[in-house]
Amino acid sequence: EYRLIPEYIQAFFRKAMEAAGGHCRDRGGGFLAVDGIPYEVRRIAEQDDFKKRHGLLQRRYPVVAFDKEVAFWHPKAEFVSFGHPLFEALLAWVERKLSGSLSQGAVFTDPDGRLDGVLLFYEGDVRDGLGQVAGRRLFALYADLATDEACGECSRTIRPANPALLWDLAEGGEPSDRSSPDLEAIKQQALSALLPILAEYREKLQAERDRQARIKEKYGVESLEHLIVQLDGDLIDLYARRERGDKVDLAIYNKEEQKRTYEEALAELQRTIGQERSLTMGMPRFVGAVRVVPARLADPAMVEDPAIERVGMQVTMAYEREQGREPEDVSAENLGFDVRSTDAATGHKRYIEVKARAGVGPVALTQNEWFKAGRFGADYYLYVILNADRQAELYIIQDPAANLQPE
Repeated sequence: EYRLIPEYIQAFFRKAMEAAGGHCRDRGGGFLAVDGIPYEVRRIAEQDDFKKRHGLLQRRYPVVAFDKEVAFWHPKAEFVSFGHPLFEALLAWVERKLSGSLSQGAVFTDPDGRLDGVLLFYEGDVRDGLGQVAGRRLFALYADLATDEACGECSRTIRPANPALLWDLAEGGEPSDRSSPDLEAIKQQALSALLPILAEYREKLQAERDRQARIKEKYGVESLEHLIVQLDGDLIDLYARRERGDKVDLAIYNKEEQKRTYEEALAELQRTIGQERSLTMGMPRFVGAVRVVPARLADPAMVEDPAIERVGMQVTMAYEREQGREPEDVSAENLGFDVRSTDAATGHKRYIEVKARAGVGPVALTQNEWFKAGRFGADYYLYVILNADRQAELYIIQDPAANLQPE
């Protein structure tokens, strides 16, 4: 549900290859053909450090798949993802050539016509006492510009957002006539909202580090302490024998050296565990910002109404409970579906996207929702609630990726 599914990777690859001047052909069935790799991408792959880490880059790839399961069934297919020289070289090119565009920002359109604001991206990391990165994550915040004009920026709402929200938006758009937002002011306000989120992330990492430390203490520290106690016993016996006149000086020396080695290893292990448990939150790094504008929809019925959407969610949750399932509202997480509903008897899950309309009107899936529909197949459902402001009517479409056609 949360992982970077192959559809995202393939969409990124195609856009990046096009930007770099490369050429891909769709071979159908989830396969691409990469007929030519741009010169600048090949130059990156020819560097010795790159070849040592990722291997050699071929000049062309006749059959490429981004889904491991799809690639498995085609003997000539090349599975391309993170770690593959083609993907890593293209990713390095994007980072070198297009990183400046992040600071300039971009404009995206919300196809549902609701969002009018700024989406800010930050990279946050947490390091341990050894200076190693314990965790690094991309965070997103959404600053709502559709506020009371009389209050101005004082009433601006800034809330956490899933970075995957970007997949729900369409590229390009025309901002409204209002003056351009003050990005620096928004960033200052966003920082206070971001720090608690980073602190929560650090706490999650801390819990995992504590768990790992307890394992190391149980199997590492306790084992070394047990060996040291055994050596103490051996040395007591040897000291007694020496007092009786036995020649055991060499044996005593060897045992003492062995004990000293274990004690040093124990002290080093305890120090390392302590440093690994000591996590420090770094200052988040601003990555970029996206101006999000609402779509100017020709059909007013396509504009999502939060009140109507709430009715749709209520109808969906009630229906799922009536069917003996346990629904969970995950609409705020931008997972590509709104409800995760579990069959209490079997544990089987269905992933439900909810679309509600006040009357009778069209509905549409975003790119993110369409990706997830294709990924989950028959376990993905589209629940359409019509006449939500009167007598709500529920229509259920299973596997919309197979049963609906995108326009």
